[in-house]
Amino acid sequence: MSGQSIILAVDQSTSGTKALAFDAEGRRLGRVTIAHEQFYPAPGLVEHDPEEILAATRRAVAELVAALRIDPADIAALALTNQRETVVAWDAQTGRPLHRALVWQDARGRGICEELAARKDCHSGKNAGLGQRVKDITGLPLDPMFSASKLAWLVANDADAKACLDSGRLMAGTIDSWLIWKLTGKEVFACDLSNASRTMLLDIHRLSWSAEILELFGLSGIRLPEPRLSDAGFGEAYFPELGRKIPIAAVMGDSHAALFGHGARTPGSAKSGYGTGSSVMSYIGPDPGTSPSGIVLSLGWGFRGSPAYVYEGNIQSTGDTMRWLRDNLGLFQNHDEAEAMAESVSDTAGIVLVPSFSGLGAPHWAATAGALIVGMPRGSDKRHLVRAGLESIAYQVAELVTEMDRLTGTPLRSLMVDGGPTRNRFLMQFQADILGIPVIVPETEEIPALGAALMAAAARGLGDPDALSRNREQREYLPRMQASRREALLSAWCDAVCTAIDHQTIRARDQKTIQTGAIHE
Repeated sequence: MSGQSIILAVDQSTSGTKALAFDAEGRRLGRVTIAHEQFYPAPGLVEHDPEEILAATRRAVAELVAALRIDPADIAALALTNQRETVVAWDAQTGRPLHRALVWQDARGRGICEELAARKDCHSGKNAGLGQRVKDITGLPLDPMFSASKLAWLVANDADAKACLDSGRLMAGTIDSWLIWKLTGKEVFACDLSNASRTMLLDIHRLSWSAEILELFGLSGIRLPEPRLSDAGFGEAYFPELGRKIPIAAVMGDSHAALFGHGARTPGSAKSGYGTGSSVMSYIGPDPGTSPSGIVLSLGWGFRGSPAYVYEGNIQSTGDTMRWLRDNLGLFQNHDEAEAMAESVSDTAGIVLVPSFSGLGAPHWAATAGALIVGMPRGSDKRHLVRAGLESIAYQVAELVTEMDRLTGTPLRSLMVDGGPTRNRFLMQFQADILGIPVIVPETEEIPALGAALMAAAARGLGDPDALSRNREQREYLPRMQASRREALLSAWCDAVCTAIDHQTIRARDQKTIQTGAIHE
């Protein structure tokens, strides 16, 4: 292959970094995956090492090129897609991180969000809390998942970070901006609009950082990356092993890149991504409208000179639920075994698992809700619990699809899906059953990387992403569950979720009572 027709794509996810190569037709040529360590310093805290992620990115690209024997001269561009909301802060003078990256699952900013939510909005003159003001500007609810409260916590609790902020040396951004800055030799400090819109610091209407929101979070003076259209170009990445610089032609957050890769660029089209957590995203178009309750409003991407907006619902724990069942409880060895266990029983024996290990995301936004298992009969065994874990993924996705149907007024006729868990046939069939609509699974699992690669190819004049997205092989799961059973299962799930939210409220109240000495042994 010659003539610069290969697109390299880096997919930097929560669990690891993948480097992939695509040809100009969007066909995957190869992949290298490198995992990185997960740090859990205390309950509710999740961290990554930014330097480890950078090293994994360089290594994955070098190993991929070597394994495929790619001539570096044939590489047309680099595309980048990444985990979102995870934030890195570093010293502009030394270029070194001031702390481990605070991952999107990390809830240390909860107290800051609660404090702001309790304050009245004096700026707008409305008799409402600051939460609505934040949502009007950023499209996002006050929730610790987003980057703003993580950065506010860091500045308030880390002396070095505070000193850097006070002296104008504090640089911060999502993973894409960290990698771009490092890979370009500190020449480009930028991020794309999709990632910027997930920080809770961007005015999604003006497409610029909001001075008002920065002040609210105590971050005035911080150095943030320049928000750019996703195909605007982000400098040239240098890989010493390749002996040349490669233009970074496209950047998108992973869920946005997946929506683009599915070809969902007409109003009402939607997809669900399954990973550590999950995202259900529906394309709106160039007009954002107003930010609804329950669902967030984000920028999907900026492409060919225009921004595109999306509705999105975020689920905190899906793949992570199965990892907990495997690693913490030891119920199975691998995902094939989990699928077989789920299929070996006809139902969960009444068990419902609500995996709110980091609270509940959309549409509940109950950051303090605790995980729980309800309805466990004496005759149940690990097969029923594993099945309940898989079913919990489908229930959470169904909640968001229902909410988006309500917002758009046009019920989805099918749902496109992506991510490793789509290999699980039981999960995909149950997802179709509980939604009552077909679930479309593409043959390729690498939809986020493909979406970023298609945009990069278009930016370099190598192809039409619309045409390439249409010509994808796919598998269709059709619903076969009776409506009465579907309604009963969804009702049981809703009851369990309400219990999880109420239980945490009761536990917090009782704990406060104990601390005040009102309860004595």
